[in-house]
Amino acid sequence: MSNSKDSNVRTAITALALCLVCSILVSAVAVGLKQQQLNNQALDRNKNILLAAGLLGENTSNASIEKSFSEFQVKLVNMETGKYATDDELKQAGITNVDSYDPESASKNPSLGIALTEDPANIKVKPKFAKVYIKPDASGSPEMLVLPVKGYGLWGTIYGFLTLEKDLNTIKGLSFYSHKETPGLGARIEEPKWLALWPGKQAYNDKGEVVTGVVKYGSPKPTENYIDGISGATLTVRGVNNFIQFWLGKDGYQPFIDNLRKGEV
Repeated sequence: MSNSKDSNVRTAITALALCLVCSILVSAVAVGLKQQQLNNQALDRNKNILLAAGLLGENTSNASIEKSFSEFQVKLVNMETGKYATDDELKQAGITNVDSYDPESASKNPSLGIALTEDPANIKVKPKFAKVYIKPDASGSPEMLVLPVKGYGLWGTIYGFLTLEKDLNTIKGLSFYSHKETPGLGARIEEPKWLALWPGKQAYNDKGEVVTGVVKYGSPKPTENYIDGISGATLTVRGVNNFIQFWLGKDGYQPFIDNLRKGEV
């Protein structure tokens, strides 16, 4: 009887030791791969920024992407003032590195998120400090402005980038890098043919009103700057319409864009 108990104890100890060793190995691998995962995420983000800016050429090697992206300046915008965040504001918020700052994570922090009362994009909270990407021309003025956009589609949040040209009104391009939309239907928002409908559209009219968006497939367009939706993906394109208009509007980037035009950022 004692031999049987001893055997069971040894088996349990062996199993416990094996589990402990395996957990240590898994943890070590996870820690070792974390930096690589972060690097891959940054590379994918930069690739989609270049895609939205119309600067992603045929050479999509890591080195080529990094070289092209190096022409952009990364800025944080105070969404309450519509101006670039000051050093004092960032210090007070505990933000020490602009490049590594993650607006998505910041939105979950009560001190770094702004609860929305009007929420057509269905995101509930926007970051107090938004990250934008600017490609300057030879004089230092913005040649193009890349704006992160997001909002709820049919099955989850859609993330993308919207680029404005030098006039800060003409749409240069649009790209999406993460979503949960239905393959063959809502997921077609990623198709080059549909994204190619956006360049050249105007974001605002002379009164500063947002005059672009997406309509249901086959529906009349309020202005010539609207995009025809995708057949069978009504809720997805409605979501895209809502969050494009939100981020271009007064509760989104419009105050910053207005200040940027006037050189008051």
